[in-house]
Amino acid sequence: MSTQSNPSEALPGDKTYDAIVIGGGPGGYVCAIRLGQLKLKVLCVEKEEVGGVCLNWGCVPSKALIAASHTYEKFHIAGTMGLKLEGSVSVEPTKMQEWKAGIVKKMTGGIRGLFRGNGVELEAGNARIVDKNTVEVRAADGTTKRFSTKNIVVATGSTTVEIPTFKFDGKQIIGAKEAVSLTEIPKRLVVIGGGVIGLELGGVYQRFGAELTVVEMADQVLPGVDPDVASVVERKMAKHGAKFFKSAKALGHVKNADGSVTVNIEVGGKTEQVVCDVVLVAVGMRPNGAGLGLEEIGVKVERGFVPSDIVGRTNVPNIWSIGDVSGQPMLAHKASKEGEVVAEVIAGHKSAKDWVGIPGAIFTDPEVATVGLTEQQCKEKGLTIKVGKFPFSALARALAVSETDGFIKVISDANKKVLGIHIVGPSATDLISEGALALEMHAFLDDIGLTIHPHPTLGEGMMEASMHAMGHAIHIMNR
Repeated sequence: MSTQSNPSEALPGDKTYDAIVIGGGPGGYVCAIRLGQLKLKVLCVEKEEVGGVCLNWGCVPSKALIAASHTYEKFHIAGTMGLKLEGSVSVEPTKMQEWKAGIVKKMTGGIRGLFRGNGVELEAGNARIVDKNTVEVRAADGTTKRFSTKNIVVATGSTTVEIPTFKFDGKQIIGAKEAVSLTEIPKRLVVIGGGVIGLELGGVYQRFGAELTVVEMADQVLPGVDPDVASVVERKMAKHGAKFFKSAKALGHVKNADGSVTVNIEVGGKTEQVVCDVVLVAVGMRPNGAGLGLEEIGVKVERGFVPSDIVGRTNVPNIWSIGDVSGQPMLAHKASKEGEVVAEVIAGHKSAKDWVGIPGAIFTDPEVATVGLTEQQCKEKGLTIKVGKFPFSALARALAVSETDGFIKVISDANKKVLGIHIVGPSATDLISEGALALEMHAFLDDIGLTIHPHPTLGEGMMEASMHAMGHAIHIMNR
């Protein structure tokens, strides 16, 4: 399979480009910048603000609120460290939103600056593909422009899934977009969906004092994550008062005269009712591949996804897709890497989506991070494996920062080649980068275990877990 572009000739339009990128999210803006670096003439079309979901109301603002909630929580446990706090600590949601908005503005402004510095043109509006070489953009005022191009990159991302029985009203029945913009902390919060978004944002408001209830259809929270890992998160949230309904279904809701909402939940063949102030629907995201004009020109679109091959090319050679709209996993860093690959192939360089593993980072409390195969996946493949596990409670650094929940798990094959790394605990989302590098470099347990890790750090746990898989960890008993 060729990994180089053979673009079609452009048709007449208002302007002609080497590539038009539809969508300015973490896939689209990275692709556009890389195309600019490679000296191609490129236009990025974005209907809202550059940065997409990730920067404007997803990854970045949610992590800002998560950080704020952790800081708030630490004030309340400062006494255990011998720190005396005079007076009380309170939350000012409006001021917190202003702080969060400042972060978003700085990040989106940075992207605009990088566009200018790399010669990327930006057009605001809704894009529609007229033919394989023409894109029409409709601005907010209804005016339209047409642009010709040799290549079209579809980077339109995804949108929050809405449940018919829980239609968003922006106030009491909300999605993630509204959940990161609340100017009042709900006293009682029901989260429908115990996945990444639900537990991250549910955890924020629980730490700020909300009474939290989580409804999840699967038999565990964080479906798809190693069950040992997911159970640590559930236990800690439950310890702080969260209530979980698993293998459950949210049937519908009733708005009460006193302003509250009653949520009807089916679990174990019975119906439960939970009264709350706000319902957060967090059951996933759907791809935005439909309605762009792709089907009309013969591009394959499946349930909103626009499938693409190892270099990001769709079934129509000069049409490309990257990020959430191209397929699972729906992760910002996966989108960015695909954007780089497609830009390089369009420019005539050899590149491909040939990574070993894509790490996942979940900002719950404690954090979760994973890369590679789980134990269950290894068993399904019939692999003989070695498993090493090291608890944060045995790490001096974890004790010093009072964050000892969780562990690091390292999985290898019988020959000690690393197959997967799963972390639940403090700074898991930072620590996983070592795991991703280990998989990408086809590392063995010895490579990690024999590498000197600085002391006292959380990273020592990676070394100890690898040694534990080989049967000679120092700071815990070996099997």
